Amino acid sequence: MAVRHRLIQASPQAVWEVLADGNQYVEWVVGPSAVSPTRGQWPQVGAAIAYEVCLGPVRLSNETVVRHCVEGSELELEAHAGSLGTARIAIELRPWGENCLVIVDEHPLRGAGGLLHNAGVEVLIQLRHRAMLARLAKLCEAEADGDRCGRGPAQEGAAGPAPGAGRA
Repeated sequence: MAVRHRLIQASPQAVWEVLADGNQYVEWVVGPSAVSPTRGQWPQVGAAIAYEVCLGPVRLSNETVVRHCVEGSELELEAHAGSLGTARIAIELRPWGENCLVIVDEHPLRGAGGLLHNAGVEVLIQLRHRAMLARLAKLCEAEADGDRCGRGPAQEGAAGPAPGAGRA
């Protein structure tokens, strides 16, 4: 069972907003090159997105389905990988001070993936999770920084930039 965690320098709410946006799936998940909603409203239970994985000239079409969702803290997905079967991917968000501890737990659920699962596959999943959590952190931290951009302590209550600001 591949379990990995990462402390993200953003609030759990900021991390959840990225996870809850099905269009951003391709930005933080390692593998997919394109996504499109197939049913339901992401991330509600039963919602699904289709995606393509390109391996050189080979294009594989797969689907990920939401199996469990606790808004703001838990998202469990079933990723379909064709003849390899499916995998359960559980993502948990925990407040950690002002930041968010993200825990990802993935394991084969159905099909050949379970039969082929061994220590070598576990290492590959760990490497994939490391890259995936780095991408998620980059997205969330950039959005969190964007929320704070140009807003020093004296400007915290300000409604926005002064008229004409930012014009060259």
